[in-house]
This record gives sequence, C-alpha cells and structure tokens, in this order.
Amino acid sequence: MSGNGYVIDNWGLLVALLMVAVAALVSELMCISIGKTLMWSAIRALVQLCVMGVIIGYVIRSNNPWLVFGVIAVMLVAAVQITLSRAKGIPKGLAGPVLLSLVITMLLMISLVTELVVRPHPWYAPQLVVPLTGMLLGNTVSALAVGLSRFYESMNERRDEVDTLLALGATPWEAARPSIVSSIRLGLLPTTASLASCGIVTIPGMMAGQVIAGGDPLNAAKYQFVVLAAIAALTLVADALIMTMTYRTCFTDKDQYKPPEDR
Repeated sequence: MSGNGYVIDNWGLLVALLMVAVAALVSELMCISIGKTLMWSAIRALVQLCVMGVIIGYVIRSNNPWLVFGVIAVMLVAAVQITLSRAKGIPKGLAGPVLLSLVITMLLMISLVTELVVRPHPWYAPQLVVPLTGMLLGNTVSALAVGLSRFYESMNERRDEVDTLLALGATPWEAARPSIVSSIRLGLLPTTASLASCGIVTIPGMMAGQVIAGGDPLNAAKYQFVVLAAIAALTLVADALIMTMTYRTCFTDKDQYKPPEDR
C-alpha cells in the first residue's frame, strides 16, 4: 500500500494475465475458438496501458501544453482509424468527416469541462485533460462505429421506401431522417444505460479507481457524474454531426438513391 492507495506489483499483473489465460483455455476446451484472440487482446491491452501510463507520467512531469496537445492529436488519429475499422458496411472516404466530428466535439466538451466545471490550474493540466480525453474518445468511438453501421444498414433496408419518398418530392434529408434517428438512438443506448444504472447497479470505472486509490468517495462520485454527462453530450453531438456530414453519400448529385455498390 502506498499512501492511501494500493499498488499492484508485477506478480499481481501476472495473476491477472493468468485469469485471462484460464478463460482462454476454457474457450478452447468448449470449441468456442476465441481463446487466442482473447489472450492476444489481453497482452496487447497490458502493453498499451503500461506504455500509455509511462507517456502520461512523462507528460505530467514535463507540464508542457504542446506535449498535451500532441498526445491528444495522436489519440484522435487513432480514434478515427478504430472507428472506421469497427464500422461495417460503410463507404470509403469517411476519414475526414469522422476526424472533423471528433475534433469539433472533443474541443467543445474538453473546453466546457475544464473551463466551467473543474477549472484546473494550469488550464491544460495533463493529469486531467489527457485521461479525460481518453475516456470521452473511447465511448464516442464505439457510438460512432455503431451509429454509422446502423445508418447504412438501415438505408439499404429502406431502399424501396427511400425511392418512394424521393419520387413523392421528399428531400434527401427527409428520406434519410428515419435512418439517421435510428442510428443516433442505437449509438446512445450504452450511454443512457450507464447513466440509468450507475450508483445503483454499478460503480463506474473512474469512481471505483479513485476510491481504490484512496480518494474521497463523494468527490470521486462528482467526477464520475461529470464524465458521464460529458460522454452523453459528446456522443449525441458527435453522432448528429457525423450523420449530417455523411448522409449525402447515399444519394447522387440528382438527389436519387445511390446503391451500396456505387458509393
């Protein structure tokens, strides 16, 4: 134990990795065929988290705003790549709109949280801004991937309906709107579920981490609520923004429905 928090040594990490190994072995014995993927993902997560811990530690000690912005920029680029790799059935060329939506919404949310809610000194405090960016991006990436996949899937399912609406004089936006609403709602489901269950069914990760590290439980609860509120707002705004920028990919210049093979 260090101060009021508990330190995890190398043996603790090894035990945690062994738990995953046992789960992977059970998977292979049951012929589920995800054991290797599970084990590799766990090892990769351990390496990535430790590397990020070292980087964040260096950034905090240096207290340099340019290093903070550099880390955020790398995280944004990685978020775009992960979003596009997770989304299924989407056309090519969406990297720009995804990056733009993430940059706009992230800058907005980070500015609001740091300047109006927490108000750290200095304003770019690395120990706040970098972890907060990671938590917000992690949730937004999942929501965007789900939302984009659902939108294009819905548009394909509604092809005849969309053609009919266009023939009756509807604009592309009006024809695509049911699919847009459906995709945004689906992307928001995990966030709304977290908001509804936190504090009763679950103790979210950030709050649990601060309490385990010896922080004040009430203050940890306040931080967790701020993060959840920012995630909810960010997810909705990012989903709405990306839908606004990409729905036209389902239509031609003459406002006709464009089939998937032509996008």
